[in-house]
Amino acid sequence: MKYLIVGLGNPGLEYKNTRHNIGFTVLDYLAEKSGIVFSDKRYGFRAEFNIKGRTLVLVKPSTFMNLSGKAVNYYLQFENIPVENMMIIVDDLALPFGALRIKSKGGSGGHNGLQHIEDTLGTNVYNRMRFGIGSEFGRGRQVDYVLGEWEKAELDKMEERISLACEAIKSFPLSGIERTMNFFNNK
Repeated sequence: MKYLIVGLGNPGLEYKNTRHNIGFTVLDYLAEKSGIVFSDKRYGFRAEFNIKGRTLVLVKPSTFMNLSGKAVNYYLQFENIPVENMMIIVDDLALPFGALRIKSKGGSGGHNGLQHIEDTLGTNVYNRMRFGIGSEFGRGRQVDYVLGEWEKAELDKMEERISLACEAIKSFPLSGIERTMNFFNNK
């Protein structure tokens, strides 16, 4: 069985350590801990590994955040993976830093990457993991905050939170979305 795990972000060094790129950061950590390397492929950077007979295809889209649906749709088709075997990793302003919320469906919550995926696939019924980035910004400063780099206090806790996100990703193909939600949503 194959699973598609897509971490949302923007390509390029100027975005590497930004809050908006937490999807890329989580997948980079997972790849490093799994001893695999991403390859530059069509519409994104791709890696894969096996866990207990299941293949996880990891993708970091190169289409930029606001056009994420293009890469997601391509890899679902190219890899012949059903949408229920996909999980999107995305940043979320509405959650405190490091909080994880896994859902099997829902709206975009104003997130342009999720909205483009929903528009492209024609459904909002797909698995997603929202990684909290907090909302410590002044009025009119949302873009600067989201595209800003992490604070020292956040970085001190980052590895623990990213490691937990990676455990949730591995739980998804092994235990299913419901059990993964029940176990990880309040951690």
